[in-house]
Amino acid sequence: MPLDILAPLTGLDSITRGLLALCLVAVSGLLLGRLRVGAISLGIGGVLFAGIFWGHVGVSVDPEVGHFLREFGLILFVYTIGIQVGPGFFSALRRSGLALNGMAATLVALSVLVAAAIHIGFDVPLPTVLGLMSGATTNTPSLGAASQMLTTVGAGPADLDAPALGYAVAYPFGILGILVTMLLVRAVLRIRVDQEQAAFEDARQTERQELQTVTVEVANTNLDGVPIKELPGLEAMEIVISRIMRDAKVMVAHGEMPVQVGDVMLLVGRPDRLRDMVRILGRPVDTDLKTVPSEVKWRRVVVTQSGVLGKTIGDLDVLHRHEAVISRVTRTGIELTPSPRLRLQFGDICTVIGQPANLDAVAGLLGNREQALQQAQILPIFLGIALGVLLGSLPLAVPGMPAPLKLGLAGGPLLAAILLARLGHLGPFVWFMPPSANHALREIGIVLFLGIVGLKAGQDFVAILTEGDGLRWMLFGALITLIPLVIVGFIARLALGMNYLTLCGLLAGGMTDPPALAFANAIRPSEAPALAYATVYPLVMVLRILAPQILVLLLWV
Repeated sequence: MPLDILAPLTGLDSITRGLLALCLVAVSGLLLGRLRVGAISLGIGGVLFAGIFWGHVGVSVDPEVGHFLREFGLILFVYTIGIQVGPGFFSALRRSGLALNGMAATLVALSVLVAAAIHIGFDVPLPTVLGLMSGATTNTPSLGAASQMLTTVGAGPADLDAPALGYAVAYPFGILGILVTMLLVRAVLRIRVDQEQAAFEDARQTERQELQTVTVEVANTNLDGVPIKELPGLEAMEIVISRIMRDAKVMVAHGEMPVQVGDVMLLVGRPDRLRDMVRILGRPVDTDLKTVPSEVKWRRVVVTQSGVLGKTIGDLDVLHRHEAVISRVTRTGIELTPSPRLRLQFGDICTVIGQPANLDAVAGLLGNREQALQQAQILPIFLGIALGVLLGSLPLAVPGMPAPLKLGLAGGPLLAAILLARLGHLGPFVWFMPPSANHALREIGIVLFLGIVGLKAGQDFVAILTEGDGLRWMLFGALITLIPLVIVGFIARLALGMNYLTLCGLLAGGMTDPPALAFANAIRPSEAPALAYATVYPLVMVLRILAPQILVLLLWV
């Protein structure tokens, strides 16, 4: 009979004992997760294995206390993921990300098909298969969604414990299988990584369209007397004229200001469009208006004022109201052309041109409180979680499904967070979370979830391996890992001609596996793996959470 090492604390109430047990699991698990073998570590998964160990030796948590901690931890985890990926989720589905996300969705679909085939063909219980699929794809939120969905359909205690056991058995090879696939594709197709790196950098340089500036002298006599705002192609090519020099005096460019031959203008825009605009206006010159002594200065201003969120640059009209020009907008590291239709979001960084007093006025208008970017707004967090929980409880009728689909406590908060983060704000409520706060809440949430799940699974884990079907489960987990990865890996390379480094990022992101991304980065210094990983991560995370719920609805008897 296992000995509960917390037995001397039997005089404490169940909540206190539960918290002490959870802290024991968290500390030991996080230390275990730091241990590395080459580029591989368990990371946060160490908490699960620590929980299994302590559960095996007899440490336990009151069922009601454990249930609350597990579910609340899951909600925190998926909600913060949604807030993180929300702003870029929909843009990742467009244009350049379409092929990557298509392959990633195929990877998820194949994982589901292999898992369903194992359940049907080898008569493996569905709860176990759900855990195997979660571990084989190294996706912890999927495990949470599976457990929550089984609770919804009224599964018994044994069925509720099975997913965690399957996850723990399949997880180690889930990490290893991604690395094996990367090496297999490279070896079979005889890929030279140095050539792949060079090809990616060349393509990246061609596609990179960061905003640039060019100084042009107006030489087109047909434009003499034409107001700046009516210059042909200016609005269509989304080019901003930030400064103009006339008679050796540098001024802020006004839309109503008539152009004169000999004016020197500073243009801001995309490189290819700047070239076209120069041809229209006249000829480029070497004069740098930014260095010419004048009262016109520039300043970067951060958008933090709730009153301007959602308003367009045209609505603000800082040129007429404050004699200033917004020449650039940087959002999450990406430079955007400040067209009049561009809507401002919390955290946007605007480059503003004007005289010092006018710059101060624009800074006051936009907020410019950089410390606000480091402060987590607690009210929107709980409001968003409440909306997510309500959304997760709504029954959704899906044609062909035997029962309504519910997003549950995993899918509801995730979807709500994605939508709210994409929206950015609603009245005074801003769904922005500083990265440090997001990371802290996400880690706390997953530690709560994995710790309780591990303690519960630990009671039967060793027996499953030594006396039950543990080794057989390991084989099935390996199949769920390898079959989709190998198929997608070779199709993406042979059919789509995908760059190998990008392919590695796709495989890592398709399994939402940071250790695999670290391995891909170690193959050759390049941003290709990280870019692919970030492109597919949002969609894959949503699909991985929905996948076990769909399997339960289709196959649960």
